[in-house]
Amino acid sequence: MLPKEVEYGDLVRVIKGSEVIEGIVLPSTEFSSEDIIVLKLPSGYNIGVSTRGARFEVLRKGAVRISPEVPMGRTAISGNGDLRISLISTGGTIVSKVEYETGAVKPAITAEELVDMVPELLKHIKELEVVELYRLFSEDITPRHWEKISAAVADKVMEGYDGVVIAHGTDTMSFTASALAFALRNLPVPVILVGAQRSSDRPSSDTILNLRACAITVRNAPFGEVVVAMHGSTSDR
Repeated sequence: MLPKEVEYGDLVRVIKGSEVIEGIVLPSTEFSSEDIIVLKLPSGYNIGVSTRGARFEVLRKGAVRISPEVPMGRTAISGNGDLRISLISTGGTIVSKVEYETGAVKPAITAEELVDMVPELLKHIKELEVVELYRLFSEDITPRHWEKISAAVADKVMEGYDGVVIAHGTDTMSFTASALAFALRNLPVPVILVGAQRSSDRPSSDTILNLRACAITVRNAPFGEVVVAMHGSTSDR
């Protein structure tokens, strides 16, 4: 629990006996104890510090702006093409951005942001919608989540979308793809799982390449199946 005079984003000095630590106060994780605060050190590393027996000095209020968590929901954008694509987001690197001042990883996926990353989508889409279903690390996705993902995909197919894209973490993407392949039979349109090895704010990210592959698959695929669209090698070529 934070001392009364300290807020998230403040630059503070923590004094515990002979030890002095300076850093920016970050929001605690769900795994942190109540008497632990998280500091971003000048080196860039994060550490947890016990507040027991500690004295705090606020060196600068609001040294870093802590972005509020954006509520999950649906966004949509229209283009000049003829395709209706629904992207269902479950989490993962592909829908994340790093706040380099705090080290926090923020989910950042809206229809507008997708078009900003891949502007040529506007030439092909009549409608692009993004639905945030989960914000999960893929290792936390269980069969219970597969059921809800399958139901969400089925709803979008029934609504007449030309293709459904599922943004997913890479670690267990193959498990989810296999589960959906058994759950969703006789599909009239492609269902494409997509991820990224690097977050979309990094110049070396494969996000744009993989999203382009999804759009091409929706446009040209001669099948209605569950597939994975990912960068085919470790090279950026």
